[in-house]
Amino acid sequence: MRKAIPIGYEDFREMIEKDLYYVDKTLMIKELLDSAGKVNLITRPRRFGKTLNLSMLRYFFEAEKGTDGAPADNSFLFNGLKISTCGERYLSHQGKYPVINLSLKSAKQPDFDMAFQMLRRTIADEFRRHAFLLSKLTEGADCERFRLLMSGQGELADYADALAFLSRLLSEEYGRKTVILIDEYDVPLENAYFRGFYDTMSDFIRTLFESVLKTNPHLEFAVITGCLRISKESIFTGMNNLKIHSILSGGYSDSFGFTQEEVTEILSYYDLSRKQDEVRKWYDGYLFGDTEIYNPWSILNYVDAVVMKPDAFPEPYWSNTSSNSIIRELVERADLETRSEIERLVAGETIEKPVHEDITYGDIYESQDNLWNFLFFTGYLKKAGERREEEFTYLTLAIPNIEVRFIYRQTILKWFEKRVKQQDMTPLITAIENGDGNAFGDFVSEQLAESISFFDYAENYYHGFLVGLLKSSGRYEILSNRESGRSDIIMKEQKFRGRAVILELKSARDYSEMEELCHKALRQIEEKEYEAALRSEGYREVLKYGVCFFKKGCIALCGKRKGEDNGRLFE
Repeated sequence: MRKAIPIGYEDFREMIEKDLYYVDKTLMIKELLDSAGKVNLITRPRRFGKTLNLSMLRYFFEAEKGTDGAPADNSFLFNGLKISTCGERYLSHQGKYPVINLSLKSAKQPDFDMAFQMLRRTIADEFRRHAFLLSKLTEGADCERFRLLMSGQGELADYADALAFLSRLLSEEYGRKTVILIDEYDVPLENAYFRGFYDTMSDFIRTLFESVLKTNPHLEFAVITGCLRISKESIFTGMNNLKIHSILSGGYSDSFGFTQEEVTEILSYYDLSRKQDEVRKWYDGYLFGDTEIYNPWSILNYVDAVVMKPDAFPEPYWSNTSSNSIIRELVERADLETRSEIERLVAGETIEKPVHEDITYGDIYESQDNLWNFLFFTGYLKKAGERREEEFTYLTLAIPNIEVRFIYRQTILKWFEKRVKQQDMTPLITAIENGDGNAFGDFVSEQLAESISFFDYAENYYHGFLVGLLKSSGRYEILSNRESGRSDIIMKEQKFRGRAVILELKSARDYSEMEELCHKALRQIEEKEYEAALRSEGYREVLKYGVCFFKKGCIALCGKRKGEDNGRLFE
């Protein structure tokens, strides 16, 4: 019997007690104690194990007490794990500290009042976790305030310094300073930015953090996790004790996500070593510091799927959990240069951009470089190279793997569909109906120039592109070769004895080939008698087009109707 795969588990104790497969990250404890950072901000992409690691830290450091104040020993959870072999210097810290453990990931509401209500409930839950303190407090201001905060009924000002208040009470009770763990600190800020109340939310988070992290004499150390490094001037104002560990720095480089060794071990344990190459193409490609990292969420889901169904295909598991709003913003706001850069990335090429770590959500549109930086730090791009020029650092950026490339492709397709629905396709349909190949080709070429291609310029790409344009008109039933089994695209007018159009597509390797390929397409229509089936259905007028694409250009030739001009096939 193999251990079960922990899909969706974020509580360290639950994973250990249920004997689920656990990738041992407990050496993070050793690194944390060795670094001696007072306030440690660790930024990693979504679903890379931040919540589970903070849960692990809590169970290691916390001198846990139940609601009745009775102590709980969690040391057994670490038996046999890597930290247990590191010696007394580290184990002497086990179970010795009061801990405040807070996750801000639930604050994703449409307005500030609702988001604050969720934050208030989250803080109230942490007060209830330490409810035993009430029995230690004599009736008075502290007792009354604790009851208010625990009830979740206080006002904004009551909660602005609630964590500082709780840390003081805990330190006084335990006789030791408090360890503070805050998970997903930037979720309320990201949500507030896209919902339009960023300034109000950032003011509250700044006040909350300043009181507990900047001027708090009861703080032993803090670990804060998030997806982005938010500007010190925005949230961590004047916090000289802040130690930042982004994906560019070397700290905790193997603590989040799976290393090559860990992935090899997982695949071997589940007898899936044969899948190594497939897994690498789909889910590898990240670089934290100088450490190669796989997406842990996707690895676990893939292994789980293949264990249940050995022939299961890889899927883009991360795209279903991570917010793709940043890619959508990039695509929708892209100018000509940015569209070209996106095409290069999707084609497997690289671009170079300066690094701006110290930014805010409010800076996102100040320059296109800021948006590229957001994509990098949130896991949608990877570092493929780095150089220094005077005081500036430049990164060579690439898409990490097939899974993330899929997200770009899907986002581009949705943007294209939305854009096409807003476009007036009357000129295109009029050109087709009038047999005007020049106007047809010019219109499609304009659309290609304004769009983002997948840069492979294969015939199937152009086929999908043209089908998308034609379907949006609503004037014709559009059948592709996959549906008809015959010519590339057929347009059928929705009336008895109406008009039909046959379009045969070609893709050229060179501009000079385009016109000849259009003629070849028209000959193919005639030789394979594509028109006959339409005539048998009663279509009185059948137009035939040879269409050829080269990069972002299109030309089209309209064939003569059969019997016209002594049976000549095309002009």
